[in-house]
Amino acid sequence: MPALATVSVANDTRPLSERLNRECTCITLDREALYAALEQEAGDPDFCATLIRTRPHLFSTAPVFLSETHVVSMLRVVNAIESVTRLPAYRDAVLSRSPEIARLDFGPHGAFMGYDFHLAHDRPRLIEINTNAGGAFLNALLARAQHSCCGEMLTGLRRPEARDFDVAVARMFENEWRLQRRKGTPRRIAITDDRPEEQYLYPEFLLAQRFLAKHGVEAVIVDAGKLRFERGALIFDDGRPVDLVYNRLVDFALERPEHAALRAAYLADAVVVTPNPRVHALFADKRNLALLSDPTQLRSWGVSAETLADLSGVPRTVLVAPGNAEELWRERRKLFFKPAVGYGSKAVYRGDRMTKRVWAEIQRGQYVAQEYAAPSERVIDVDGAPAVRKTDLRLYVYDGKILLTAARLYQGQATNFRMPGSGFAPVFMV
Repeated sequence: MPALATVSVANDTRPLSERLNRECTCITLDREALYAALEQEAGDPDFCATLIRTRPHLFSTAPVFLSETHVVSMLRVVNAIESVTRLPAYRDAVLSRSPEIARLDFGPHGAFMGYDFHLAHDRPRLIEINTNAGGAFLNALLARAQHSCCGEMLTGLRRPEARDFDVAVARMFENEWRLQRRKGTPRRIAITDDRPEEQYLYPEFLLAQRFLAKHGVEAVIVDAGKLRFERGALIFDDGRPVDLVYNRLVDFALERPEHAALRAAYLADAVVVTPNPRVHALFADKRNLALLSDPTQLRSWGVSAETLADLSGVPRTVLVAPGNAEELWRERRKLFFKPAVGYGSKAVYRGDRMTKRVWAEIQRGQYVAQEYAAPSERVIDVDGAPAVRKTDLRLYVYDGKILLTAARLYQGQATNFRMPGSGFAPVFMV
């Protein structure tokens, strides 16, 4: 283990979490323990050799330190958002511009909501909301595979063990079922994506399958294009029905031709889908951030002063339109531009690096301009030398309650898993 960098204390007014993120370069990941846990959970001794070692930057070797005050602040933002999404006026505003399929309300809250934050200027700032946030099963095991890191400097460290994760997730799937079906339990769950075996997070699909099996539910990993809707049931290859779909598709409104069977089954209330098109429309469409960061609009809907204060953690966001294009171009260096229905940091642009050619493309598409909230930084050890990585914090949430807190370390403009030292990282609260 590399030695802990000296963390200066005298005359240093920075929060302990910030000092540790800047100066502690200990490696806390017990990689062999992680591999053993992954193989045990997957029930496959070759799981890591075939799927994890081929993804060398899936897991970072260092944790991210976070104050409990910041966790509380992030949860207040989450609760404020979820309270606003229940307002009839908000729902009318959002659903009036959403696909018709989103207006159906079958009841589910949406499995594994992901709220992503940056610690900009030592304050949590919500960057976006995701309705099919990946990585929760991987991060739960990662959190359990950490060893003690320089106890003298980390007095008072509370390491998250994700001890309650399994119970909470089992209840989540059960509750999603009962919100739509009222009683009983699903007999068969399909973990669904396009070409799932080709997805970078395919290892997580296998862990989810195994997890559900341990809790008494048969689960299959299914290419959504291979589903069929026949005789009132959603069917996979063997002709047996699927009761619930754990949806990992990025076709959020189920509009693509290859998803016609899933769409038909969903419209017919023949299958429970989580997360579903309605949940995505109410939460993850980035145009919603313009509503959630507009205090004038929120006040007109009767949002309380306390909730408005919590929502100040949502950076000011506006829709890109002909009427404000000139102003946005002038102010571009302070802004970050994102497609309204994008995902995975695709086609996003920092305004200070944007060309006129890209700006012309943005004006032709559906984009939002968000006040830029710089990510915090984590100094880690890479091959014996300190290296700086940006930090993205994610709360995995169900029905307003935190399932897990995790981080992603990365280099460059967007979150990725390509550089040494990058990857999922556990969060240590101090």
